Amino acid sequence: MLWKNLSYSKRITSFITQGQIRQALFTFHQFQRAGFKITEFLLSAIARGCGRLGTIEEGKQVHCIVFKHGFDRDMILMTSLLDMYCKCIDIKEARRVYDEMPQRDVVVNNSMIFGLCRCHLTLDAMTLFDNMSERDVGSWNSLISGLAQNSEGRNALFLFKKMRVEGAEVDVMTMSGVLSVCADLAALVNGKQVYGLVIKYGFELYLPVGNAIIDMYAKCGCMEDACQFFMNMPIKNVVSWTSLIVGYGKHGLGLEALEAFDNMEREGIVPNKITFLGILYACSHAGLVQKGWMNFNTMVHKYSITPMMEHYTCMVDLLARAGHLTEAYNFVERMPIKPEAKLLTALFSSCCSHMNVELAKTVGQRLIELEPEEAGAYMLLSNFYGIIGDLEGVANVRKLMSKRGIRKTKACTWIEIDRKVHSFESGDGSHPLNKEIYNYLKNLVKKMKNSGYVPNTSMVMQNVDDHTKEEMVLSHSEKLAITLGLIITPLGTRIMIVKNLRVCADCHLFTALVSKIEGREIVARDSSRFHHFNNGSCSCGDHW
Repeated sequence: MLWKNLSYSKRITSFITQGQIRQALFTFHQFQRAGFKITEFLLSAIARGCGRLGTIEEGKQVHCIVFKHGFDRDMILMTSLLDMYCKCIDIKEARRVYDEMPQRDVVVNNSMIFGLCRCHLTLDAMTLFDNMSERDVGSWNSLISGLAQNSEGRNALFLFKKMRVEGAEVDVMTMSGVLSVCADLAALVNGKQVYGLVIKYGFELYLPVGNAIIDMYAKCGCMEDACQFFMNMPIKNVVSWTSLIVGYGKHGLGLEALEAFDNMEREGIVPNKITFLGILYACSHAGLVQKGWMNFNTMVHKYSITPMMEHYTCMVDLLARAGHLTEAYNFVERMPIKPEAKLLTALFSSCCSHMNVELAKTVGQRLIELEPEEAGAYMLLSNFYGIIGDLEGVANVRKLMSKRGIRKTKACTWIEIDRKVHSFESGDGSHPLNKEIYNYLKNLVKKMKNSGYVPNTSMVMQNVDDHTKEEMVLSHSEKLAITLGLIITPLGTRIMIVKNLRVCADCHLFTALVSKIEGREIVARDSSRFHHFNNGSCSCGDHW
């Protein structure tokens, strides 16, 4: 009997170690029915497995067994339960376990920080962190990554600075996490500083760090540096190649992405679903329809990868961007899964670009029905009605938004100059150089108008006069950020901005004209991709 008990326990823990969680749970149920003795060690393993799989109900059953057998004084087991609830995002139960634990060590506190950051309670996580009598590198890493996941990247960088000042130990996870924060913020100066620390600590040969450096350079608009670092890496894995391919795609370098993919296959590296997502995205933004189809089929038939919604979205975007709107719509209708909002948004945007009015109305209505609480869908449809001159359509969308209490997301653009980040919202008047910014912008627009520029006010939903509409458009956040860059950076310096939403049509044209009039290279990273403006034209070919 004892031998069978040990055999079952060994099989269960082996399944969990190998990632076969469902098989482990099935074997555990057999174990229970057979009446074998349950141990704290086995329950701890099962709890960890439930956390990894996200099976909260079975995790709660484990919790009940813990109390039934009086194992609630076992620190390792209770820590596993806490970790399980945190990973299943049940912060209420996680707090209960935490409060009931007879003692709490640094591992317990780290798990709790992780959990608080996941339901988005970062203030509570920081309070717990500040009150900890003992911290290890995991404590710092948990809070840094948690802040980053909650779009609090600046706070994460501040915490890293505090970590350095206090002389706390750093490890590979610290460096990878902070590099990811720099990538998300497009904080190139900070990223380069962290890269210097990576070399100082001898972490550059660790793959997770190397991959994070590629991603950081790519997201900061420096693909040449990303490529150079990639070429110098002695060892590369699928994440390394995928980071490079995704970077190429975001910069609109479709042919380079395809070449990298071919080299990857020649090196014997097996691509994964994210690799193909990067390839399909690259094909979409470079207009490579046939290559896109070929790689989609390669993914399905050669590598037996089941497409995710994101893959289908890329294919629809690929077809629609190229003007194959009917084919794209038929592709949506044949999909084995129900389309999500991002997919319909891609199709709708192309319908608007190609002025297919009837299909745009059909897809736009489907988009609103799919996401009745999402402001972006209403804004897209309203802008479209404005473009085609359907004022009744614009009014109806406005009424619907008002009736449902929908408010659009605030646009925000930031620019980093001399290690300082300047953030702007539309119509912002809070910057210390506010007067200079608006005066410079006014003169700049005057030059543009002399060259034939007419501000596009079709996306303004407010019921105001044309002059006010023009003023509203000319005070968009990206225009303010670019103007600041023109004022306080040396002539000829490249300007880079980051926006939280997609750049609007008028700001896109404005930026292209600025690059020509001012003789500046301007790089804009929006929620969709990179735009490289030079001498009046953009790398996206005016379609994004």
